[in-house]
Amino acid sequence: MKIITANEAGALIKDNATIFLGGLAVTSLPEEVLKGVEHNFLTTGHPRQVTTWACGAIGNSKDAGMVHFAHAGMIKRTIAGHFGQTGAEMMKMVFAGEVEAYNFPQGSLSHLTRHIASRSPGLLTKVGLGTFVDPRIEGGKLNAKSTEDVVKLVEFQGEEWLFYPSPKIDVAIIRGTLSDENGNITLDKEGVLLEQINIAHAAKACGGIVIAQVERIVKAGSLHPKAVKIPGVSVDYVVVSQPENHMQTIATQFNPALCGDVRVPTSSLEPMPLDERKVIARRCALELKPGAITNLGIGIPAGVPSVAAEEGVSDQFTLSIESGITGGIPAQLGDFGVAYNAEAIIEQSLQFDFYDGGGLDASFLGLAQADNSGNVNVSKFNGRPVGCGGFVNITRSTPNLVFCGTFTAGGLKVAVGDGKLTIVTEGKSRKFIDKVEQITFNGLDAAKRQQNVLFVTERAVFQLTTAGLELTEIAPGIDLERDVLAHMGFKPIMNNVKTMDAGLFSATWGGLGAAMAAKAV
Repeated sequence: MKIITANEAGALIKDNATIFLGGLAVTSLPEEVLKGVEHNFLTTGHPRQVTTWACGAIGNSKDAGMVHFAHAGMIKRTIAGHFGQTGAEMMKMVFAGEVEAYNFPQGSLSHLTRHIASRSPGLLTKVGLGTFVDPRIEGGKLNAKSTEDVVKLVEFQGEEWLFYPSPKIDVAIIRGTLSDENGNITLDKEGVLLEQINIAHAAKACGGIVIAQVERIVKAGSLHPKAVKIPGVSVDYVVVSQPENHMQTIATQFNPALCGDVRVPTSSLEPMPLDERKVIARRCALELKPGAITNLGIGIPAGVPSVAAEEGVSDQFTLSIESGITGGIPAQLGDFGVAYNAEAIIEQSLQFDFYDGGGLDASFLGLAQADNSGNVNVSKFNGRPVGCGGFVNITRSTPNLVFCGTFTAGGLKVAVGDGKLTIVTEGKSRKFIDKVEQITFNGLDAAKRQQNVLFVTERAVFQLTTAGLELTEIAPGIDLERDVLAHMGFKPIMNNVKTMDAGLFSATWGGLGAAMAAKAV
């Protein structure tokens, strides 16, 4: 192992190299090294025409991550599980077709790192069948420049599968906390483990190099062997980072509560204000069952644990995040992806093993667009790709799904209180439309496989059936024709439309414990 500067690391990367990046947004992102790669390109014109792989989004939507590759001639192709934090510069290049770009499920990419590391031909999976990832639909391609079928439809033992051939990785760029003089690396202060070791092993299996960013170097033999998550034999170069390039999350430099070093009292977490987001989170929470193992998506779904804590039932179920966290309370906004008071933090690929294997009882996920077939889009809007993240993995294998979001978008304003909902200003954009822009979740396939699927908004609740979406509940104070049906691109099935619990729209609720107890009988 050799200790080098970030600029020296950038000089190691050759033209046409394939690079696998560790990190999730800014969490565990080797930002110092990426700046060095960019510096080398701007001063020498190299490396040129590189290909980047990443399991999740890389960056903070502004000055970190993939922005360092957003230069004409520097990047040929980018493949990732999400593009939400990639940044405006890179997304302009993707949208304009200046670079090849592919979006695949985060869990599938995470699993692929292990297949590359073991020199397997590739990953065989059913995750993504019937969605935009399926080559019969879009093949994960984000623009016209992306013509190669990176994922293939194959038949094995009489069944359809998606196959991801293992690419050759020339460079792995990963991150840890401490490195000893032999290159043994810990992840002590990282909020998640992700697949840093898998990425390192993948590069080594391909004859590539591994560059690791750390906070500091310590004496050889001073690290506990169980604390070492990446052994020195798998590391070629180490770069010591400046603190500003080693953020724990987008929003936080370092908080010991986000990596399990300390626990915080749940009473210290602010309750959600009474608005449409809290109403949705409360209604979603009614789908919780005692002992359930659940997953939460970003945005409104992250409000479910806050509601559960306020209602005093947090100990009756287990929350998890696809980044590898089980238990605790998932952090929100700029800290999303990590958690307070986690019970376990494991590698992301292992978490997706559990998810793909049917380990979850329920999942609460975002809702951007839905159609009458129950198809859901969370990955592409107005022609601009955002990406699917772990959404496709989770929705494929979880028996109970709750999609949650506001009924309309773009300027929606509501008044909540006194047990009812009032629409003050309607949103400009419909979410329940005739046909989704992209199929991130295939409703027809889910109905055939008998998944239990619910759509929860602040004013209406829908159930997926084999015949389409059925409207089952509306909020008190809402007019069915004026506030619901008039703002949909299709007419839902309506058999027995009930009124949502008025307590959901009151300052204090107190009904979640009893609802969960009733499900335990």
